[in-house]
Amino acid sequence: MKLQKKCILAFPILFVWSCGFLRAQSREGSAFDQSRYVPDIALILDVSGVGRDMANEKYYSLTIPGFSYPFLNQPSPSGLNAQRGMNFNYGEMSLYSVVDPYFDLFAVIDLAPDGAGLEEAYFTTRKLPYGFKIKAGKFLASFGRVNEQHEHYWDFANQPLISMALFGEDGLNEIGAQATWVAPTPFFLVFGGEVLNGKNQQSFGTGGFSDPQNIISINPVQGPNLYIGFIRSSFDIDEASILFGVSNAMGAARNADPGFSSAGETGNAVAANTDIAGADLTVKYSLDAIRFIGFQSEFMFRVMKGTQYTHESFGGDSLQSLDKHNSGFYAQLVAKLDQLWEIGVRYDLLMQNDVVLGGRNMPLPSNLPRYSAMIEYSPTEFSRLRLQFDRDQSRCLPVSGGEWSQQPYMQVILQANLTIGAHGAHAF
Repeated sequence: MKLQKKCILAFPILFVWSCGFLRAQSREGSAFDQSRYVPDIALILDVSGVGRDMANEKYYSLTIPGFSYPFLNQPSPSGLNAQRGMNFNYGEMSLYSVVDPYFDLFAVIDLAPDGAGLEEAYFTTRKLPYGFKIKAGKFLASFGRVNEQHEHYWDFANQPLISMALFGEDGLNEIGAQATWVAPTPFFLVFGGEVLNGKNQQSFGTGGFSDPQNIISINPVQGPNLYIGFIRSSFDIDEASILFGVSNAMGAARNADPGFSSAGETGNAVAANTDIAGADLTVKYSLDAIRFIGFQSEFMFRVMKGTQYTHESFGGDSLQSLDKHNSGFYAQLVAKLDQLWEIGVRYDLLMQNDVVLGGRNMPLPSNLPRYSAMIEYSPTEFSRLRLQFDRDQSRCLPVSGGEWSQQPYMQVILQANLTIGAHGAHAF
């Protein structure tokens, strides 16, 4: 009986020792045990109700002339807050984990009622010497302040006008690689560069095109098409934290509408080079551990030069020189009143809108504004309710003689954004 009790007591000790021995054996040849690192998984849901003093059909026909090829920029029925009524804006599943001592992996899956897509998926290095870091995969380009932020991080329910006009509703999201270097200075100073495919059709594009008779034929761009460089710095003055940066993006623009390659239809195409410069400034003044006042602004300027081709329905082709200069900015002021409430105002302005086609100035409107105000209630860090008012004077309709008629509208947005799971903190 005593021997039996000793065997019973020894069994769990032997089991624990064996597990430890096997784990030690499994680590031979590897300096890292990934089983200890369970990925952070989060699900973000964003829905809204929109009241607008304009029918959906007319809203979808409005454009921002001159800022995108072919001088049109129409709201998408599937975009953020697009429907007058209820909107499922997006579902977003994010995954993040340390891969090993040398790499991190991050991915964002965009969820919609009719499907899913990969919004971002990239790795970053962890242990490169001398302040260097590499990122590669599919990611939001580090141009300016707002472009690399996901929608749930925005202070307002919609993106700034200038960002949408130059990069589209999905932003500058590309496949490529990024390298950054943090300088060994007493204040934060980082230099970065990106090499990207450059398929964004608002300002760039890689596709070739030809007319039905193959009289005009432009080859697609091979290899990387978009190159971005940026510098960022930040410092503190008493209770104020200041972050500023400059960015530059250069690439080719190759785009054509379906009518250009179709017999019996009229269509346009463009082959040009694009250069976009930007500057951003963020100032956050802390009143105490919770309350703060934040100012944020970005300015962007684009130059696009090349050739526009036209295919007529009767079979004729023509080409004209194209020279576009577009600029705009936004400025916003946001105040966190306490742990629950936040208020803010934003002013958007699309400024310069100069398009010269075949040596002739196009009659396009400029100085197109939008005014926004919001109030936000966050019962916890995982949920947010936001009420926003917009008066938008940037949209237009074509009229006779090549002129454009501004179509101002007002809208009220009630937005709900909720998060579950482990979601990493956002950068300043």
